[in-house]
Amino acid sequence: MEISSIFSAIVIGIIIGVLGRLVVPGRQHIGILWTIAVGILAAFVGSAIASAFGVADTKGVDWIEWLIQIGLAAVGVAALDRSRARR
Repeated sequence: MEISSIFSAIVIGIIIGVLGRLVVPGRQHIGILWTIAVGILAAFVGSAIASAFGVADTKGVDWIEWLIQIGLAAVGVAALDRSRARR
């Protein structure tokens, strides 16, 4: 993985985190930095899952990969929010 692809994954991860947070209903009790961290992790894991299924590199926009990443970010934000709410 090159430095440019890591940088782009971080930028995309920020977007993914925010979109994942918007998908989760209600108010979340986690900060924006946690949301960004979840988004970056979801971007890396979602790309790996999309590559495993062979849908990572398609002609045009990789909608399936984006949906996987946003779904993972939403699950991550919801799980982190629930773990924070228990404290």
